[in-house]
Amino acid sequence: MGMKISSSENRVLFNRREALLLSATAGVAAALPRSAHAQENTDTGAPQGPGTCATPRSAVAKTQYGKVRGYVDSGVLTFKGVPYGQTTGGENRWLPAKAPAPWKDEFPALSYGADCRQRLHTWTSPEQTFIQDWTDGWQSEDMLKLNIWTPSLTGNRAVLFYIHGGGFTFGSAYELSAQDGAQQARHHDVVSVTVNHRLNILGFFDASAIGGSAYEDSVNVGMTDLVAALQWIHENIANFGGNPDNVMIYGQSGGGSKVTTLMGMPSAVGLFHRASAQSGGGGNPPTKEQQAEVARQMMKDLGLPANDIASLQKMPWEKLMAAGNEAVRKVNPPFRGFGGPFGGGQPRAGWSPSVDGKVINVRSFSDVAPEVSKNVPMMIGSVSEEGNQMTSRPTEEEWHAGLAKRYGEDKATAVIAALKKAYPEKAIQTLSYECPASFGLNSLSMRNNVVKMAKLKHGQNAAPAYTYFFSWQTEILDGLPGAWHTSELQFCFDNSLRCQQGTGNTPEAQALAKKMGTAWTNFARTGNPSQPGMTWEPTDPESNKTMVLDNECRMVDDPLGEARKIILPAPKA
Repeated sequence: MGMKISSSENRVLFNRREALLLSATAGVAAALPRSAHAQENTDTGAPQGPGTCATPRSAVAKTQYGKVRGYVDSGVLTFKGVPYGQTTGGENRWLPAKAPAPWKDEFPALSYGADCRQRLHTWTSPEQTFIQDWTDGWQSEDMLKLNIWTPSLTGNRAVLFYIHGGGFTFGSAYELSAQDGAQQARHHDVVSVTVNHRLNILGFFDASAIGGSAYEDSVNVGMTDLVAALQWIHENIANFGGNPDNVMIYGQSGGGSKVTTLMGMPSAVGLFHRASAQSGGGGNPPTKEQQAEVARQMMKDLGLPANDIASLQKMPWEKLMAAGNEAVRKVNPPFRGFGGPFGGGQPRAGWSPSVDGKVINVRSFSDVAPEVSKNVPMMIGSVSEEGNQMTSRPTEEEWHAGLAKRYGEDKATAVIAALKKAYPEKAIQTLSYECPASFGLNSLSMRNNVVKMAKLKHGQNAAPAYTYFFSWQTEILDGLPGAWHTSELQFCFDNSLRCQQGTGNTPEAQALAKKMGTAWTNFARTGNPSQPGMTWEPTDPESNKTMVLDNECRMVDDPLGEARKIILPAPKA
């Protein structure tokens, strides 16, 4: 008899906040007049720019699998949904990505491809929905697709390859308005790329004991998909005006953890040359044996023979995911205390990469800075209100009481005092997002992780690490959201108007977007994010010098240093 899925088990995925935390432990304003710099449409699905959109013959590019036809949006050639692999559904579930089958006619690369199967986004509040401007998109197991923006099909430009967040569980290449790459191409003369890949049980399930040797890498196919996408870039991006020998990978939240994981993967060596981990990275991935135990438990619960891979490949995703989540719950020990992605301790099985000794053989930027990427310059950073959750509106007394339960009375008092001292102008609600009392993202623990990763990188005595702290405060919703988790993407993609529900597209926002867009693309080109009037120095463990990204961009030694150190774990006896 197969396992029955109860209604409580049909909550088959975590929300974005939980996805980052749990996978990483296992690892309103109207637009202001448009400036010459910030000209874009605010509709996520619409073309950008004040001019025309056309589909001329010049918007046809060659790939090794066939020609793709895109469109031109105010001078930017745009190609969406370009295949870098075949469908991952049916008999291809948990197998390594297969190269696209060649096509004869022009492939219509005119709209975004599918997202990996996942639970739709949890709309936590009208305010959160408004500032995030989230797009759920559509879903399919045929999701190995790239999106490309370029000023020209000829040339030798730096390539920026963005990897989305959502832990390793959900999210997509176009989940946020910020992730549109047209402005990078239009104003910074680079090739911008975003990517979809396998997630959750489809990307991180150990089917090797069920299906045999063909599935030996199944537990990490969500990551080997990204290697396949980078290989596609290496082989094809020159036809889109990009330089395959000058590729930057960058990702936010769970995407940051994907970046640091790639930095430790032998199969990815040589496919990227710069890296940026943003509000994420490191993590504590489980062993392959832990993931194998999830598979054994799931097959037992489903009442299937131990080698029945065919039934799993035919099973609807909803049933598969619910069964997998129940197995994860059973094999993991009870969760005790506050952990989060940077809490250390015993790795937990679940939907994340695992250390299998082959595809992934180190806990990259958790235990060690990987030797294989020591010559790759890094940017590492976080934002000031990582724990923003607009439904949370505590009084100071409520905030203190919650912190006291988590850290103890003395640390709670010290944290609040340190944050009020650093930011006397901020409302208590906004300050609470820097160190929330609830289980969730935390600016102080994120800063501790930035410092840790930068120290590991610095210790290699090879390529430098540059760190940042994004503290720009929105004027939207009376300024209460602060700089929330994902908010820096609006600026490093140079999308202040497209994301005006978060930025307000004020003159200050436009100016910062220009600076940050320039910094990210300069880093992609040269490995140094500096620009005239904004010298960005590498960090070191003694000073923890960091670029503060705000209306005044400046180098600061260890921002939030006093507060972050209060919650550092006690040294081992």
